[in-house]
Amino acid sequence: MRILIFVFMVLLANASVANAARKSGDAIFDSGKVVAAVSLRSQTMKVIVGGHERYEWPVSTGAGGYSTPEGIYGAEWLSRNHRSRKYNNAPMPYAIFFHHGYAVHGTDQLSRLGAPASHGCIRLHPENAALLFGLAEAMGLENVTVVVGD
Repeated sequence: MRILIFVFMVLLANASVANAARKSGDAIFDSGKVVAAVSLRSQTMKVIVGGHERYEWPVSTGAGGYSTPEGIYGAEWLSRNHRSRKYNNAPMPYAIFFHHGYAVHGTDQLSRLGAPASHGCIRLHPENAALLFGLAEAMGLENVTVVVGD
């Protein structure tokens, strides 16, 4: 529930995003929308589909001097079997890129989920990443929003 309140507070605080949504006739919680709301504090992601919370999963975000950017982002592109060019060809399965190379993606470091552990990306269990990726494919990138906050 806190993340939903956070999402609403961010939308209200960010007038340009709210105004753009009103002008386009879009709303972040429309029936055809997917919102991946990430709490840096609790290291969780809530997935809201069509205005209804469907999933809550543990994540890992930026640690050790690496931060995950806070804000509201549209999904930019997908890569089912991505590998990081920057970090030793590390696997990033089911990657949904949302901001300057940052992505939501699966990880093989399952024991680290629920605590900060990444270089800034948002890591998920591979099964959860696959599910979110499938939603993004089915709903269309233009209908996927990633919200990152405290």
